[in-house]
Amino acid sequence: MINEATQASLAELRKGVLDAHHTRYGSAADVIVGFQLTHSGRFCRPQDSRRPEPWIAFHHPLLDRRFPASCPLHLVPDAEIPTLVAHYVHAARVAWNAGADFVDIKHCHGYLLHEFLAAHTRPGRYGGSFDNRTRILREIVAGIRADGNPIDIAVRLSAFDLVPFRPDPDRSQPGHPGPGIPEDYSACLPYCYAFGTPFENPLEPDLTEALQFMDLCSRLGVKLLNVTGGSPYYNPHIQRPAAYPPSDAYRPPEDPLVGVARQVQAVRQLKAKAPPGLVLIGSAYSYLQEFLPRVAQAVLRQGWVDLVGVGRAVLSYPEMLADAVSKGALLKSRICRTFSDCTTAPRHGLVSGCYPLDPHYSGRPEAQRLKELKRGGTA
Repeated sequence: MINEATQASLAELRKGVLDAHHTRYGSAADVIVGFQLTHSGRFCRPQDSRRPEPWIAFHHPLLDRRFPASCPLHLVPDAEIPTLVAHYVHAARVAWNAGADFVDIKHCHGYLLHEFLAAHTRPGRYGGSFDNRTRILREIVAGIRADGNPIDIAVRLSAFDLVPFRPDPDRSQPGHPGPGIPEDYSACLPYCYAFGTPFENPLEPDLTEALQFMDLCSRLGVKLLNVTGGSPYYNPHIQRPAAYPPSDAYRPPEDPLVGVARQVQAVRQLKAKAPPGLVLIGSAYSYLQEFLPRVAQAVLRQGWVDLVGVGRAVLSYPEMLADAVSKGALLKSRICRTFSDCTTAPRHGLVSGCYPLDPHYSGRPEAQRLKELKRGGTA
């Protein structure tokens, strides 16, 4: 949470990051720290990790049915959006007061602002046309600037999406989900329920609107655009290619390297047409494991991307890239092997961390509970 009650703790967290970097490298002058501004939307659980309270931008014929009939879906009306925008603007001010260099206005992974990008069927000011579906971003940026806040702005974007997937029931057993297969979308064509997906074939990316969005970000003064894809909730093999799925997902339906390549190539296409001054950050490299630094070096040299973003891989090995540069070798025992425990844990209300490789987490009481969950038990 980013508000006055957490501002001091956020400032302390930032200071801890800078101090640790200074201790390790002798200076913190090259560090920038950003806070991510997001609304979980369809995946909200604000009161209890076991009780969803979804906010939605539009009714999705496949995702809506994943909630029980007793779970109300709050379709956010236009009249509530100015209050939502004001919360983003206020959070950006708190971030600046806590010492953040930038805020990331998150438009990815099926969360609320990403869902608004896909609101082709929504009537009113925030649905239908591209201008309407990006109105919230424009209003948030305008509000931050009208507040006199000089903080820099980034955006994380799912540049493409695909239909939701589910475990193949014919190849699943209790506690052992089968490989992922697409939900039956035959009754949903034309498929106008996603961003970056062709209406006629929602199993392939289409970057046409992502290119428009990238240009819009540049005009708004956004400095960093972190490109990702899909959602961890309904097509995780698209979003974060991994050898092992979270406990509530499905086995990979393709070689995870295909998922890595899909995202690398999407960023490459965007980078080829990126406006000057907009920095593009690539995602989905963790599955490359010990080859990650070499692939990162190659795509940077080829000009396919400006920065390579590393997420979960640093949970087990924060010094990965520093070791690659200074030593030319990695400690294989610390490399993330994409076990997905860092995702399974918070899905069940547990602390996120690298339980398999980090002794800090493997020694916690949650580690045993996590093992039970992965065997098909209950939290």
